[in-house]
Amino acid sequence: MRTYRSSVADHSGSHPQSNRSSPSSLFPPTGIPHLINILNVIFLSSYVNILLVFVPIGIVLGALDMSAYLVFVINFLAIIPLASLLGFVTEELAKHVGQTLGGLLNATFGNAVELIVSIVALTKGEILIVQASMLGSILSNILLVLGCCFFAGGMIFQEQTFSNIVAQTMSSLMALATASLLIPAAFRATLDSLDGGIDEHRMLAVSRGTAIVLLIIYVLYLFFQLKTHSSLFETIESPDEEPPALSVVVCLFFLTAITVIVSVCADYLVDSIDSIVTTTGLSKTFIGLIIIPIVGNAAEHVTAVMVAMKNKMELAIGVALGSSMQIALFLTPFLVILGWIMGQPMSLFFSTFETAVLFVSVFITNAQIQDGISNWLEGAMLLGTYMIIAIAFFFYPSTL
Repeated sequence: MRTYRSSVADHSGSHPQSNRSSPSSLFPPTGIPHLINILNVIFLSSYVNILLVFVPIGIVLGALDMSAYLVFVINFLAIIPLASLLGFVTEELAKHVGQTLGGLLNATFGNAVELIVSIVALTKGEILIVQASMLGSILSNILLVLGCCFFAGGMIFQEQTFSNIVAQTMSSLMALATASLLIPAAFRATLDSLDGGIDEHRMLAVSRGTAIVLLIIYVLYLFFQLKTHSSLFETIESPDEEPPALSVVVCLFFLTAITVIVSVCADYLVDSIDSIVTTTGLSKTFIGLIIIPIVGNAAEHVTAVMVAMKNKMELAIGVALGSSMQIALFLTPFLVILGWIMGQPMSLFFSTFETAVLFVSVFITNAQIQDGISNWLEGAMLLGTYMIIAIAFFFYPSTL
């Protein structure tokens, strides 16, 4: 789960202490000056928020049914700062409710953009987009983000160390998630080889049963991390804990407002994908697996690299592996169950190529983190693996 501090800490020195709510404060003080202070805290939380200018532009272009390419690009840029704001406000709310509930909030909102985009695509029956975005988010975290952390940190420090026990726990759970995709793929291949052919009802039943098991495992992991073995994870908690700058009411208001805005932008983004596929020749798999994850993960990518350059590798590992594990054990099975409720045939079946790519990626990542030491060459290897995967999916045919 996300355990990093938002970059608002870099700006906190510009805000008087009187502007901060105490941890026990539920309702904020009233008045125009306080409202201005709240907006300053939120909108100055990250430099990426300058991209918020694209939010109204993207919504207007989508409402006017303008060029699909323009709608896709503008809403793509608009979602990046919204993802950053979601992460910051979630961290603020987590400070009020304690470690356990805070962990659950991070699990819910930590990958909110990917979840919202996937739910919008699921309602439209775009199963391929949903599956690709989930797989792409996992790959971007364990290869692109972790690779950038190792490489950027290795340019400053000859070697960096981190808790290999925590990293191995997370990577073991990722191995379980990989097995949960390999088994449905093998099951489908077996059915396909039989005389009766593929039974979609059995395929969905296997996926839904597996999804329930994965959700249970994820809950057990939260209990493991936050209760029985919390001492193992103390090193990846926020190192400079500060009083919350926002009250509970303000956090809930902005979480709701940002979620609604992201949903609108995501709706226009997903609607434009078919036209993008037609005009550019890119496959839906490439858009979902490579392009869309950049939107939801951009803010935390920057955060992970920045903390790695400060030699806080436990924090960087927590961002990269923790986020990918959330997607594999929580978001993906949750979407399978949600598709079941909505009557959409969302399953855990991925193509042989996709499952092979995930298996290789998890295997390489495990090999890099097992000794608890990283350097720039290991980062270059992870980045190289991600580039090879991106090239392969760039030429992946749309008809599959």
